[in-house]
Amino acid sequence: MANTPKNKNAVKDKKHQGLEPDPETLHTPDPQEHMKGPVSSVMQNIKEEGKKNNKVSQEEADRRREENM
Repeated sequence: MANTPKNKNAVKDKKHQGLEPDPETLHTPDPQEHMKGPVSSVMQNIKEEGKKNNKVSQEEADRRREENM
């Protein structure tokens, strides 16, 4: 009776269920912000540099716009 279709489906469903998310990454706008590890660290550094570059670019764009007005 162990090989009934009902039991096979239960095992199959449990096998493909997936992993539970980490509690510290739940309900946050950017879950990667709280992750640790070499890849996450590199991604966070890239993100911070992008923010810095965007701020400088925005300031430059504002300056140029005011010069042309």
